[in-house]
Amino acid sequence: MAPRFEPQKDLVDLKGKVVIVTGANRQSGLGYGTVRHLARAGAKVYLAARNKEQSLESIESLKTELGLGTQDGNGGEVLFLKLDLGDPRSVKKVAEKFMSKETRLDVLVNNAAMVFAPFEKTEDGISKIVVTNLISPFVLTQTLLPLMAKTAQEENSDVRIVNLTSLTHWIVPTTKKLDTVDDLNQEFWGRGPMAKFTRYAHTKLLIILWSRALQKHLNTSPTTQHITAITLDPGSVDTFTNRSQLSWLWQPLLRLIMTAPDLEHGTYPMAFAAAGKAIGEDKEKYAGAYVNEKCELGTPSKDGRSEKLAGELWELVEKIVADMGI
Repeated sequence: MAPRFEPQKDLVDLKGKVVIVTGANRQSGLGYGTVRHLARAGAKVYLAARNKEQSLESIESLKTELGLGTQDGNGGEVLFLKLDLGDPRSVKKVAEKFMSKETRLDVLVNNAAMVFAPFEKTEDGISKIVVTNLISPFVLTQTLLPLMAKTAQEENSDVRIVNLTSLTHWIVPTTKKLDTVDDLNQEFWGRGPMAKFTRYAHTKLLIILWSRALQKHLNTSPTTQHITAITLDPGSVDTFTNRSQLSWLWQPLLRLIMTAPDLEHGTYPMAFAAAGKAIGEDKEKYAGAYVNEKCELGTPSKDGRSEKLAGELWELVEKIVADMGI
């Protein structure tokens, strides 16, 4: 049996490394807990989120807790990066501006997600939750890829892209194809809580397929073939059952399946995926892998393992982005 992962001793040296974690502004969220681990290990971490006020409060909390910027600190740093995943065009601009001021990017953690929301379409005719959870992270990643590729050329580099999924993807009805926008704009039975929950789960299935296709494309170029794309299912961490969008009926039911005792331990899998030594020591094993809450290789649903669906989704998202003029 593999020894239990402990961030304090099982992370690579992050001093001098640059990281982006999206959606890390809520102090009860996975992103925040991940930033805490990585900054504690010495990384320069950009907390990328839409809400500036909430993000700055979170940054001040981390600075106080970790002693960042003090003589007793470990060199870690946390900075705010304004990012609105509801607008893919602005996402591209943010990524381009980031590349103009930073000379490296070692880790990108696509954590932010819309969870329980009514079904709405953007002006481009695409479901808002799909845009936020898939299209914008795709644009962010592709735009930042040249900087990550540059970083990956350094000796002993360890560049990673971590895409957050969820065990909820198992509840999505069988997906036969993903080659039209209508295949993304699934309403799943209307306006009730189960429909909202399934739409969220559907985007998490899409993320698994995107990650699978992403690693395949990274492997085709000598400049990106050493970048590791990981799909991470962090397990049952209670970061959302107190949200007002979730009905009183679902809150106690979801709490029953929560496995992590607190946010600190609940974000161990994210710290592992972003900077665990084991991954750096065996990149081939983890390239394109699905990692579970035990920090072990896992297996997604049958649809999540489909090369056909992954290929269709990649081509569809590329077309959507092109049609947006991005």
